Amino acid sequence: MCMCLCVNLLLRLQGDFEGMDGFSVTFTEAVCLGTSLTLSGIFYYLHKKKKNVVDKLENAPHFTIDGKLRNLLKATPGEALQYAVIEGSVKPAGEPLRSNSHQDIVGVLQKFTLKEHRLVWSGISRSWMDTERILHKRVNVTPFSLVGLDETAVRVLSPLHASGENTEIINEKFHQPSYSFGQLVGQYLSGEKPKGHLEIEEMLKVGTTLTGIGELILDTEGNLCLRPPSDNSEYFLSLADFETVCKENCLVAFWWKVLAATSALAGAAVLFWVALRYYKHLKRRWEMEQESQEFARLLAEAARLRANDGGVPPNEANNHSFPPNECVICLTQPRDCILLECGHVCCCFVCFQSMHQQKCPICRQDIVRVLPFYQP
Repeated sequence: MCMCLCVNLLLRLQGDFEGMDGFSVTFTEAVCLGTSLTLSGIFYYLHKKKKNVVDKLENAPHFTIDGKLRNLLKATPGEALQYAVIEGSVKPAGEPLRSNSHQDIVGVLQKFTLKEHRLVWSGISRSWMDTERILHKRVNVTPFSLVGLDETAVRVLSPLHASGENTEIINEKFHQPSYSFGQLVGQYLSGEKPKGHLEIEEMLKVGTTLTGIGELILDTEGNLCLRPPSDNSEYFLSLADFETVCKENCLVAFWWKVLAATSALAGAAVLFWVALRYYKHLKRRWEMEQESQEFARLLAEAARLRANDGGVPPNEANNHSFPPNECVICLTQPRDCILLECGHVCCCFVCFQSMHQQKCPICRQDIVRVLPFYQP
């Protein structure tokens, strides 16, 4: 939507430019400028959003999970800390989840992913490209808590809404099918070759140290709970420590800033190019006006001298009708200028000014200067 608005605005500006001495912004320039402005706006918005997350993380207080935490929340207005950082060991509230591939591994959050890998022929790069798509994904979760050194527990609510890497891969298996000769020939002809299926199992294991960043509250039963912040701040559950989480988010904010600056510079470059073309256009018009004035002056001076030498009044000299010797370009006006340095007399002055390349139409030499031409 923003892209369409920018393009419409630039096309309107293009129409305004077309009324300014015949100068116009090309459609490609308008699209490039609109794209750069749109992308720079999107990237800047994402940078500010991530920067706000970083600022919230840097100002978030750290708390140790112990018996004092419950007393602290009771003394806090609303019995809630809007954004806080805690670290503890994962402990299930009931029966833990057991891995299908490793029976000795138990956890509280389990993810199954089935991916299909294919080789697709690319006509552009003239090679086989590896592609993948998710065929199936399943998530199992059981209630769990983060436990401190004195066995004080903080229940974790809505763990699936949290950001951050909170699971580790415990099993990864690739199933490669076998094909007959006819199937292989058909795959080459169709341009798609299935490689196989990849099964991935991830789990948040019991006893893992987890960093939680969110809103700390006391529920109606007096239990400590960590939940997504009520002010829509980002909710984190990560296997990394707090410093690593901050660095990762700072890096993301930095790259969004780099992309926004790059897009803005690209837009500035397009504007500079348009301004440079407009300057050259104005310079060319000024040079043409100067040439027209100089040509008219030389024409009037030659007519006056000719009238004085031959006794012909200047008005009659200016109104002298030339014999049929038409311009080779327009084929209507008489040839009234000499092109230097080649010396050809082949066009009228109006056609000379309309040439995109200042080259003689006869010999293609560069035109250095033009002088009026008079036929006897």
